[in-house]
Amino acid sequence: MRSGRHIRNLLIGVGVLIAFAPKPIVAPVEAATATTTFQVTATVNATCLISATNLAFGAYAGTQTDVNSTVTVTCTNTTPYAVGLNAGTFAAVTVTTRRMSGTDANGLAYSLFQDAARTVNWGNTVGTHTVAGTGNGSAQALTVYGRVLAGQFVAPGAYADTITATVTF
Repeated sequence: MRSGRHIRNLLIGVGVLIAFAPKPIVAPVEAATATTTFQVTATVNATCLISATNLAFGAYAGTQTDVNSTVTVTCTNTTPYAVGLNAGTFAAVTVTTRRMSGTDANGLAYSLFQDAARTVNWGNTVGTHTVAGTGNGSAQALTVYGRVLAGQFVAPGAYADTITATVTF
């Protein structure tokens, strides 16, 4: 029979051998995969938005009064457009004979122009007297040049008109 000491030493030796035995190399398990593709599509239609600021002549005292406002157009990139201004709401006027309604039955005459020199009328017939441009995806500001001519001695009071700005694209 072996002594307890001998068995204990034998167990310690076996433990050391196990502790320092090379570890088995385990290959990582590869995960299985599968792939696919899909298309992403969109159709971009030509689109434009339009907005405008008011044109306020202020207090008219019989002298020529010039003021400006802004029409802002935002169109999709490369979209051609034309901006027109109608004749307003006064009866029997045209885009070249606009009038504001007010106290005087004849109204207060005014004009709207495309240029700072106030020589090119701004109307609403596309290709004739509208402002043309090409959209770039950003807001594009167009200045409206307004004028009330001197020498109109209408009845005192408030005068107003409403202009419709239209973008054609």
